[in-house]
Amino acid sequence: MADFPIVVGINRTQDGSLAVAVGESGMYSLQKERVSRREHHWGRLGDLPDRYLPAMPLLKEPVDLVVEGYSSDTEIEHAPAYQQEVRETLGLRDGAEIVLVSHHLSHLYGAFYPSPFEEAAGLVIDTRGSHVRDFTEEVPLPPGTGGDLVEVASFYRCARGRVECLAKQLWDGDWARPAGLGCFNALLARALWPEGEGDEGRVTALAPFGDPDALGLPDLDVRGHEVHLPPAWLEVFGRRDAFRYEPGGEEFRRAANLAAAGQRAFERALDRVAAWLHAETGLDALAFAGGAALNSSANGRLIRESPFREVFIPPAPHAAGTAVGCALYGLIARLGVDSRFRWTHDFLGPDPDESEIEAAVRALPAGLYAEQPPDLAGTLVTLLESGRVIGLHQGRSESGPRALGNRSILGDPRGPDMQDYLNFEVKGREWFHPTAPVVLAEHAAQIFELDRPAPFGHYAVAVRPEHRDGLPAITHVDGTATPQTVTRESAPFLHALLTRWHERTGTPVLVNASLSGPGEPPAETPEHAVDTLLGTGLHALAMPPYLIRKRVEPPLPGELA
Repeated sequence: MADFPIVVGINRTQDGSLAVAVGESGMYSLQKERVSRREHHWGRLGDLPDRYLPAMPLLKEPVDLVVEGYSSDTEIEHAPAYQQEVRETLGLRDGAEIVLVSHHLSHLYGAFYPSPFEEAAGLVIDTRGSHVRDFTEEVPLPPGTGGDLVEVASFYRCARGRVECLAKQLWDGDWARPAGLGCFNALLARALWPEGEGDEGRVTALAPFGDPDALGLPDLDVRGHEVHLPPAWLEVFGRRDAFRYEPGGEEFRRAANLAAAGQRAFERALDRVAAWLHAETGLDALAFAGGAALNSSANGRLIRESPFREVFIPPAPHAAGTAVGCALYGLIARLGVDSRFRWTHDFLGPDPDESEIEAAVRALPAGLYAEQPPDLAGTLVTLLESGRVIGLHQGRSESGPRALGNRSILGDPRGPDMQDYLNFEVKGREWFHPTAPVVLAEHAAQIFELDRPAPFGHYAVAVRPEHRDGLPAITHVDGTATPQTVTRESAPFLHALLTRWHERTGTPVLVNASLSGPGEPPAETPEHAVDTLLGTGLHALAMPPYLIRKRVEPPLPGELA
């Protein structure tokens, strides 16, 4: 029997996920979408035995505590059925409890406790969290506050061993009266892509192509810690299909102008609520989570212009990251363990099974072949320099939405056609999407206006003017990029590859996108990676020690008619 506690955290909301805290410092996490192959897949009954148990062998170990996370939707109504599933699937120790934690508190535990801070302000902003009646934290609410209201923003003062909620913005859930930055973000994305889900990132990518003043839309109405939507914005969101994105002409300009106005309004409102929180706490550090923390442009402005001197955003700040928060809540608040887990990297997926790589290589279809180059990194540098686009599958998968080197697509950032090739021939997305850079940490400040590590690629910064023309594939139209800095300790193979690339080409930067095809989540297994190679314009796939190539290669970027 293990002499360290095992705590399982389960997120049953959008971007369903599971995490396992092992002792003081071990952590595993897996999103449901990675095994179901359906983006943003909600948590549902049956996930534990059908999705997670086969993918996470650690779940067969004796479990000391299970913490379930719920939002304001119907999942909490099915809590007894979920708990029965837990009892039937996991090996619970005698006396092991199954407890619930409310949504924003799970966000906070996944952001502050694994941060580098001993004390910090805490900020959680998303579309909607838990009902007041389901809060599992003490909240200073006015007498008579209705239990049906839901949290849309939460504000904290945090220290190791003590978390104090200072205030929340609440909403009645009626979309005719939306409130909060998360609601605004969701409605903005829905106005541009009415049939989509999780399209907030597309808004941020489109915004630099528009004029934020063209539509005459105002800033949001910020009252202390609360954000409200002015009538002009409600009128825009009520005009069905009036701003639907189209790829060209007047429709494109109108959509881009709305995205630009919305992005500016979002950033200014975020600045103001952050300033309010700083004034309330007097603290210099901020831990920020919730779906709103995925907005890289707003994060860059927050870091540059807010009164907080340090800002930490976990690699999975959206709902998927709450599974880690659930597990840490159980470990810290319920079992009294002083967790030493810190977000130094995001490779929290299941331990790799070398036999799965061997099996995938043995089962390659006729159109692919595998080799084992004696110098894999050197071979990849040669392929990249020739313009080829390469997938990289290694180690434990990233728990967050961004590729950080273990489930990545890599390319030459100097190529003028690389961005279009990735968008059209690999990712199957609109032309305006920027492609992110991965950069050697020791050289990042030479290329970017960057004064701190950026290991999770969470905030946009300016590309230094002298490098913009030479790095067209990673420089967005507004002169910014969203870099990921890489150290030898955090990602040894990727660091070695970048080092060799720098020695060969003089640039310490590569293009880095997630290892996935159109409309897919990142590849989890070797089979998923091979499927991505087969189904897209990738030229090769590195799965150390193997390099898998196509017998008939696609055209190189720039060769397409």
